[in-house]
Amino acid sequence: MRSSARQLASFLNATIDGDPDVEVTHPSKIEEAGPGSVSFIGNPKYEPFAYTTGASILVVSNDFTPQQPLHATLLRVPNVYQSLSTLLSHFQSNGHPSGISELALIDPTAVLGEKVSLAAHCVIEQNVSIGDQSILYPQVYISHDVIIGKNCILHSGVKVHAGCVIGDEVVIQANSVIGSEGFGFVQNAQGQYEKMPQLGNVVLQNQVEIGANCTIDRGTMGSTLIKYGCKLDNLIHVAHNVEIGENTVIAAQTGIAGSTKIGARCRIGGQVGFAGHIQVPDDTQIQAQSGVMSVHPEPGQKLFGSPAIPYFDYLKSYAIFKNLPDLARRMRELEKRFNS
Repeated sequence: MRSSARQLASFLNATIDGDPDVEVTHPSKIEEAGPGSVSFIGNPKYEPFAYTTGASILVVSNDFTPQQPLHATLLRVPNVYQSLSTLLSHFQSNGHPSGISELALIDPTAVLGEKVSLAAHCVIEQNVSIGDQSILYPQVYISHDVIIGKNCILHSGVKVHAGCVIGDEVVIQANSVIGSEGFGFVQNAQGQYEKMPQLGNVVLQNQVEIGANCTIDRGTMGSTLIKYGCKLDNLIHVAHNVEIGENTVIAAQTGIAGSTKIGARCRIGGQVGFAGHIQVPDDTQIQAQSGVMSVHPEPGQKLFGSPAIPYFDYLKSYAIFKNLPDLARRMRELEKRFNS
């Protein structure tokens, strides 16, 4: 795809500083870019590359002031990363599967909307409904009584188990499992663990994105609920009957135990562990590798550590912790002086 600076500026709402007719065919990293490519500067640390890059066009912030001569045409925008997202979508190749493969297995009771695409070896069971223009990559399995909305993309190897509901514009990356049975067991009189049936489902509301190799367990009764606009990274486990509030983002390798409720607009780092049956208020930020056992009800907290405590309290405590060996040495010296 060939686009001029003028064309890119029109849909980025950018101001052109340079040649409006210069053309590019692809985006590139600024340190590797050559003629015919477009790149960006979103972090001041990368500014030195602006003077050496071979890129034909650079997307920069409105307040960017070059300190040396530039060869590239500049597109000035209010928000570089938001514009970058739009730019990458523009250049994204349409490599999605198209149409219904002869190798897909579709139960006759399934209802497919207009322009649904099913790649080879997809399996669609009884009473499934798939909305208009949704795309299923190879080897996707959809169990009975599942509802999938419009404009969804399910990548290779995704499994959606019985009765789950997926909203519109949902993306599920490869090999994630939606609606698997939760970790529910009861110990009998002999000390053995018996399986507790898991009869609920999973509901993913509109514009949710689930990363690769995630597992979201169905509710024991009722639903495990991922609300509007949530974004989950790869390798995340969500246990039975968890609820995650709208527009919350969660980084990789986080685990959320059963029946925990996370509020809206929370930001959760990687490898965070949540105990079960707790409530996390709206707008909470949790640093990576924290262990969340309980949370005060005030929204907007920033937590760190295991067990997680307020962020600045953790930093103060860690500053003392780092000095413990020196403090212990000084204590031993004082004891020797006192005893001598």
